[in-house]
Amino acid sequence: MQRAYLVSLQLPGESDWEVEDSLQELRDLAEDAGLEVVDWFIQKRPEPDPATFIGKGKAEELSAIVEPEDIVIFDNELSPSQQGNLSDIIGAGVIDRTQLILDIFAQRARTREGKIQVELAQLNYLLPRLVGAGTALSRLGGGIGTRGPGETKLETDRRRVRRRIADLKAELETVRRVRATQRSRREKMAVPMVALVGYTNAGKSTLLQALTGAETFAADQLFATLDPTVRRWELPDGRWAFLSDTVGFIRRLPHTLVAAFRATLEEILYADLLLHVIDLSHPQAREQQQAVEKVLQEIGAAQPVINVYNKTDLCPDWRAVTGQGVAVSGLTGENLDRLAAEVAAFFGKHLTVETYCFPYGDLSGASRLRELGRVLDERYTDTGVEITAEVDPATAGLMRRYRV
Repeated sequence: MQRAYLVSLQLPGESDWEVEDSLQELRDLAEDAGLEVVDWFIQKRPEPDPATFIGKGKAEELSAIVEPEDIVIFDNELSPSQQGNLSDIIGAGVIDRTQLILDIFAQRARTREGKIQVELAQLNYLLPRLVGAGTALSRLGGGIGTRGPGETKLETDRRRVRRRIADLKAELETVRRVRATQRSRREKMAVPMVALVGYTNAGKSTLLQALTGAETFAADQLFATLDPTVRRWELPDGRWAFLSDTVGFIRRLPHTLVAAFRATLEEILYADLLLHVIDLSHPQAREQQQAVEKVLQEIGAAQPVINVYNKTDLCPDWRAVTGQGVAVSGLTGENLDRLAAEVAAFFGKHLTVETYCFPYGDLSGASRLRELGRVLDERYTDTGVEITAEVDPATAGLMRRYRV
C-alpha cells in the first residue's frame, strides 16, 4: 500500500479546529483512495508562498522524511508551478485535494455518463499542468492522482487534450438532452419530483432504497453515487412521486467537478422539493450541512427544503441535536413513515377537488386520473365516466380538457 503524507496551510483567520477537521476529512479521502496515511503537517503562514505554497524551508523538511515512492497530498489547491516546484524539492509525487477527489471519482465511476464526467474534470484540471510539469507527473506514475480514463492523456500534447475535452463536452451535451427529454416525459405525467441532496456518505442511497424498495448501490464510502438514480416512491395518501438520488457534496467541492457534473446536478434544479440528508452521527454535522447549503446556493437551487437528519441508529441522543426537520434512520426504517407523511403534506397543500367527465371512447384519461389523484366519487353517465378527485396543480393542468 502506498504511503501518504498530508499537508495543510493555515492562514490568518482560520481556527485550529477548522484546519484539523479538514485534514481529518482529507485523511478519510486518502484512505478511501487506498492510501496509508503516515502523518500530517500544518504550516502557519500569513499568505501562501508563490513558488512553493508552504515555503521552501518546510518543503525541504518534508524531503528529509518522504521516500521517493511516497505521495504528498495538500489540503489546498496548488498551482501547476507550485506542484512542480514542490515535487522537485521533496523528491516524490505531489498532488492536491482536487486531484485526490478526482482520483476517487475515477474509481467510483460505473456508467458511461459517470466516466465521461470524470474524464472531463480530470482533463480540465490536468491541461495547464501538462507543459513543464513532466517530472512532477512522472513521479505519480499511473497511481493516485492519475487513475481512470484520464491517465492515458497525461503525455499527450495540449491540442489533442483540448480536442478530447471538446468531444467529451459534446457527449455530455447529448446526455443533457436525453435527460431533459426524460424530465419532460415525467413532467407530462404530472408526477412531482423529489431530490435527495446531502454531504457525501450521509446515507442518501440507503434512504432511497428504504423509501422506494429499489435495489441501488449503497456503501459506507465517500462518493459511492456519481450517477443520478430516479425511482418511483409511493406516498401514504395514495399518490406517488419520483425520488432522485444525486452525487454527494463536500467542502471546497472543486469547480472542475461542478462544471463537469452539470448534467447530473440539473436533476436537483428541476426537482419540486429537496430532501437535505444530514448525517446526525458525524461530529461536524452542522458544518457539513452548511457546506451543502453553500453548494446549493452556488448552483442556483432555490426550491423548498426538508431537512432529513439521518442515522438516528448511530446517535442515541438525536432528539437533543436535531433542528427543524425529520429525524430518521434509513438503515432501521425509524420515522420513515413520518418523512413520507411530511412530503405528502407538502404536496397536499396545493390540492384541489375537481370533477372530470371522460367519454366512453376515451377512458385513458380516467385511468391516469385514478393513478395520479385521490378519487372521491366515480359514477357512470350517459356520456361517459364522471370522476371527482383530489388533484395537485400539475394533474389539474393535465386533465384540464376533461373538467366538467
